[in-house]
Amino acid sequence: MKRVLAAGAVVATAMHAAPSALFVPAVRGVLAPRLAGHGNPGHVALTFDDGPHPVATPRFLAVLAAHRVRATFFVLGRELVRAPCLGRAIVEQGHEIAVHGWDHRCLLWRSPSAVFDGFARTMDAIHDITGVRPRWVRAPYGVFTAASLLAARRLDLAPVLWTCWGFDWTRRATPATVTATVRRDLRGGGTILLHDSDVEATPGSWRSALGALPILLAHCHERGLTVGRLAEHGLLPAGRA
Repeated sequence: MKRVLAAGAVVATAMHAAPSALFVPAVRGVLAPRLAGHGNPGHVALTFDDGPHPVATPRFLAVLAAHRVRATFFVLGRELVRAPCLGRAIVEQGHEIAVHGWDHRCLLWRSPSAVFDGFARTMDAIHDITGVRPRWVRAPYGVFTAASLLAARRLDLAPVLWTCWGFDWTRRATPATVTATVRRDLRGGGTILLHDSDVEATPGSWRSALGALPILLAHCHERGLTVGRLAEHGLLPAGRA
């Protein structure tokens, strides 16, 4: 009996953690292209994580406004309630606001109820502050679990990750390294991940992403790619778009 129980525990743990394998780009690109962020081939979705940040986010919004580009911001509920005016500014300027969880704890180590509560609490904060209902969710660290995917389904949230990122949270990041890293994997139909906050990163690291942003926008324009929100990326079924 003990062996059966132990085997059952192993299987249950494996099933809980199995979706986390989608963190690996090569895996999710093949098994779950929509979750990976592969969308319309002539479009690039621009997304930001971990904000809003009282100093950084307004600067990103200013660059986007100057280039007439809209993006999707995956916010932490904890940070949103600290800077509600920025949540409203994101929406008022035509960007999307989406769920990144209440805090930035890895979902692998959280109970199903805690995962659901974190998503729901963030959704409620977004709605209370901005008046909109978010449609997207991205797990902290990009690590989804079975419980988090079930929570997303119950809350009518579409999970999405990214196809390219800039490693912009690291100590060694510069605008040049962020640009080069994103461009290495950037294709039409891709989803870019940058960070408009350093609350979970090296202090001041957002400046590297900010410096890279206009260069990346120009690069996409030169290649004839339209940069915009996930809403225009073609990831949702027709009935939900």
